[in-house]
Amino acid sequence: MECTVRWMGNDAGMSFVAESGSGHAVVMDGAPDAGGRNLGLRPMEMVLAGTGGCSAFDVVLILKKGRQAVSGCEVSLTAERAQTDPKVFTTIHFHYKVKGRQLKPEAVARAIELSKEKYCSASIMIGKTAEITHDFEIIEES
Repeated sequence: MECTVRWMGNDAGMSFVAESGSGHAVVMDGAPDAGGRNLGLRPMEMVLAGTGGCSAFDVVLILKKGRQAVSGCEVSLTAERAQTDPKVFTTIHFHYKVKGRQLKPEAVARAIELSKEKYCSASIMIGKTAEITHDFEIIEES
């Protein structure tokens, strides 16, 4: 895996463009009080978003492999960070909204648990510094 992060220069304040080895790009920026222009996600927001994306990907894939009729998955993450540097995540709560037809609660719970314990590299890595909790709701598709 490769990634290049490039500062956009003095005219851009604290804006950076990250380009992945797979050919995708994303803008990151700092808060105005830190010299940023608020043009993109903060780097730690990117970490949080990546963790949510990693886990949601796992949950959908596991449910599909389990032949569950999943049609939607949303995960909302709430995180707290340490007060002093390095300001690592100390707690993260994942709230999943999984949509589908006749989804089995035990299948959804198992998919989330497998993601947390075995498959989601991001949350397993972040779990070294943060207490991770999760809950879910199932939305029945009509």
